[in-house]
Amino acid sequence: MALERDTGVLLINLGTPDSPTPAALRRYLREFLGDPYVIDLPAPARWLLLELVILPRRPRTSARAYQQIWTPEGSPLRVHTHALARALATRLDGVPVEVGMRYGAPSLASSLAALRARGARRFVFLPLFPHSAAATTGSVRAELERLLTRREAARWVPCFYNEPSFLEAWRETVAPLLDDFEPDHVLASYHGLPERQLRRADRDGDRGLARANCCEAADAAPSGCYRAQCYATTRGLQASLGLDPARSSTSFQSRLGRAPWIQPYTDDALRELAERGVQRLAVLCPSFVTDCLETLEEIGIRAAAQWRELGGEELWLAPCPNSSDAMADALVRLADGAVAFD
Repeated sequence: MALERDTGVLLINLGTPDSPTPAALRRYLREFLGDPYVIDLPAPARWLLLELVILPRRPRTSARAYQQIWTPEGSPLRVHTHALARALATRLDGVPVEVGMRYGAPSLASSLAALRARGARRFVFLPLFPHSAAATTGSVRAELERLLTRREAARWVPCFYNEPSFLEAWRETVAPLLDDFEPDHVLASYHGLPERQLRRADRDGDRGLARANCCEAADAAPSGCYRAQCYATTRGLQASLGLDPARSSTSFQSRLGRAPWIQPYTDDALRELAERGVQRLAVLCPSFVTDCLETLEEIGIRAAAQWRELGGEELWLAPCPNSSDAMADALVRLADGAVAFD
């Protein structure tokens, strides 16, 4: 791929705390959950929820979760994202590449400044979010619009939930390991969203949970519907990995609070699969390009423990593509298809 010499590439991920301590988690969660794109309540209600309900307790429990997955090099999400940026840079022939986190360090502002210092006057923004949601792509886009100057031009890599290169990266990462594991069933578990956010994003009123199973049909047009995009990814993975649709399915994890989130929930799906007699369960997390708390701790530790309690023999967590050659090659193709940022 040939990019202009004054172009810089910003590889964007959600973010991570600086250390697995309650103090670091408190700082991170205040920034993350204080974003109105993430908790989309009126500002006074969001402040009360965050300061009086979440922050007094959650930093300690989150710190314990991070401590179980923390590596000598640091947070897995940060380690894998920087490794992927280095792999991408080697393929772009001298074009500067920086990592920016929506929350935490390095911030989007500091990473843009680093690209400017390296001579970039035009940018390709590459968020590592395969699916489109206000809480991820929406928040990142709003922040980048705020940070760009009027003289700077930018292009944006849109969501890539069904892009062949993304599906190929998953196939190359997972296929040989799946063959070795020989699962009875394969579950694709995606990060969930509150139902109200899905409905709010449905401008035409014909998606956003408008009908029962509206996202699941093979002829469903995902458009901007996050849930439909996830089901489209599952169908793509079924095709690329040669999975039997009767022995593979979709669920949604990571819900927070009491409001209804999109279903089926992953913990409910585990119970249903155990009741059906499934013993060897493989779980893929295609919401994520890089492994992180939601994959390694939520699925690899907690869901695996739940599976054993339900009588299952083994739950195997498939690794994300991370900084594999196939994922780096996919990012080159995705950057080549970037669209005008307006």
